[in-house]
Amino acid sequence: MSEVAEGVVSARGRPPQARTRALLAALPALAGLLLSGCLVGPGYVQPPVATEAAWLESGDPAIRTEPVETARWWEVFADPTLVRLVNTAYAENLTLRSAGLRVVEAQARRGIAIGTLFPQQQALVGSYTYTLQSENTAFGTFGGPRGFSTFLAGFDAAWELDLWGKFRRAVEAADSDLLAAVASYDDVLVSLVSEVAATYLTIRTLDERLAVARGNVRVQEDSLGIARVRYEAGGTSELDVQQAATLLHDTEATIPELEALRRQAIDSLCVLLGMPPQELAELLGGPGTLPEVPVSVAVGIPADLLRRRPDVRSAEFAAAAQSARIGVSVAELLPAFQLSGTVGLTAEKAALWFEGNALEAVAGPSFNWPVLNYGRLINDVRLQDATFQELATAYSNVVLVAQQEVEDALVGYLRGTERVQRLAEAVEAANRAVDLSIIQYRGGATDYTAVLNSQQAKLREDDELVNTRGVVALSVVALYKALGGGWELREGQDFVPAKTREEMEARTRWGGLLSSKAQAQDIEKAQSDTQKRAWWQWRWWWPKW
Repeated sequence: MSEVAEGVVSARGRPPQARTRALLAALPALAGLLLSGCLVGPGYVQPPVATEAAWLESGDPAIRTEPVETARWWEVFADPTLVRLVNTAYAENLTLRSAGLRVVEAQARRGIAIGTLFPQQQALVGSYTYTLQSENTAFGTFGGPRGFSTFLAGFDAAWELDLWGKFRRAVEAADSDLLAAVASYDDVLVSLVSEVAATYLTIRTLDERLAVARGNVRVQEDSLGIARVRYEAGGTSELDVQQAATLLHDTEATIPELEALRRQAIDSLCVLLGMPPQELAELLGGPGTLPEVPVSVAVGIPADLLRRRPDVRSAEFAAAAQSARIGVSVAELLPAFQLSGTVGLTAEKAALWFEGNALEAVAGPSFNWPVLNYGRLINDVRLQDATFQELATAYSNVVLVAQQEVEDALVGYLRGTERVQRLAEAVEAANRAVDLSIIQYRGGATDYTAVLNSQQAKLREDDELVNTRGVVALSVVALYKALGGGWELREGQDFVPAKTREEMEARTRWGGLLSSKAQAQDIEKAQSDTQKRAWWQWRWWWPKW
């Protein structure tokens, strides 16, 4: 027998006062029974996803399948400037701040959803009215005064009982929305870190390409000087001079283009750092070289992506929130039971409130059942279900795309490393060919065509080697981004920076909601509440059995 039933049965046969006390004692349990009710709608089940047991390139010696440490993956480049840039971007990037504010928005929406579990309408009311009655009506004023005043003060409340779990399902949806907002913040952080690293590596690639172009300009200037000397001495025609000048000026023309690309890359980096375009000499320290890429990388296994990648987590939380909304729409099909009441003081004069007999009270249950909704409610259930299926399919697709991105980055890293080795050999041969062609041309053993061809090949191979090294470095960045690394940077930190928090608190009373402690507590409670429970187990926002 339930606690409520025992309380009611044991109250029978007792004196009125004892019976009243027994019934009052049973009321909390009765309220708990009514509030817990049942939960209509489907319970969330993780959508099926397809993952491979291992990466396609896992057999390569440079690929390690041990658990990957991605918390500060950019440090594998051993470049202090890159570390400094990432820290600056984390502190100042405006897109990341917007994502942090969306977490606060989700916290507030979750608080609104939890509030619906309690009396949804409650208000202190007060009014004064003066009534003037007509004497020309059928009943006149019944011999009383024609005009009179009424003073009223009281309290109104209405509470829709959550018998079918409509409000609890809404809280579940809000929990998942909060966790999805956190995962979206992490995804923005992963993208930010990778973009900063990629932009920095692009700048260093352009630095080296500029150095290569200027170095080739010096070599070609020397060759032009040799051609002029030979032409002035009558040892060759003017054609050699013009060919040498053409190659030189063509190489010089690449320098402004590379400088423009470098300027644009710096402008992009400025935006990532939360500042208007400007020179970054203090942060970059002038032209530099590409950092060395690691000789091997740890990538774990494909199943790790479900846990690590924030965009995968965000997609799943979005599906979980939508699953709960199906239950909300199903509950709309069922009768809604409400307790409502008013208690207050009413008198002709406010002074009479306290002289007795001024108390008024109205209370009672009610229900409404929208039996004739012309398909509106059932089609809303269908809409919510179709939306859930769409999000579940999108989640499965996100997992597939995540695996593709890792595979693409791995093959780019491995094949790019092989290509760098071959190009390094080609550059060495091209440099030797230039030296030999100049020696032979100076001695008159060959014409200028050999010099021209060898220098063109040198310029091409030098630039291709630097460019490919940059591509390999970018592949490493793409790999760690695909593995979902970098979001751990925010652990223990605020979603909203201190200055923004001060501005918001100056406008609105936030009651500590913006603090990292409150945010951590809300996230922890949301995570706890999304765990599977038996139907009879209460959620954290109610006392436990």
